Amino acid sequence: MPRATNAPASRKRRKKVLKRAKGYRQGRSKLYKRAKEFSEKGLDYAFRDRKRRKRDFRRLWIKRISAACKLNGISYSKFMNGLKKHNIQLNRKALAEMAYSSPEAFSQLVNKIKEEGE
Repeated sequence: MPRATNAPASRKRRKKVLKRAKGYRQGRSKLYKRAKEFSEKGLDYAFRDRKRRKRDFRRLWIKRISAACKLNGISYSKFMNGLKKHNIQLNRKALAEMAYSSPEAFSQLVNKIKEEGE
């Protein structure tokens, strides 16, 4: 009796890997073994960079807030400390958006912290 290879399942498995490797160059998208290696590597990068994206955005927000604070004559750390002291609960994302899109409102917030800090 011939050996059963379960051809439909193995073909589906290989097609899934090759589909995931679509857009890769040369053998990386054509040859099953290479496609499997590089698509797994791509999944590793995707996992890592989902975590890294959060870090990168936080850094961007902090830079934007810091630049806006410098324009208003206060340091980032003093500004954030003032927010905490006055129990103003705005996250960095919202503060960065405020500093970027409406600098007048941001400067009012800075002035409030400055006058109550003195």
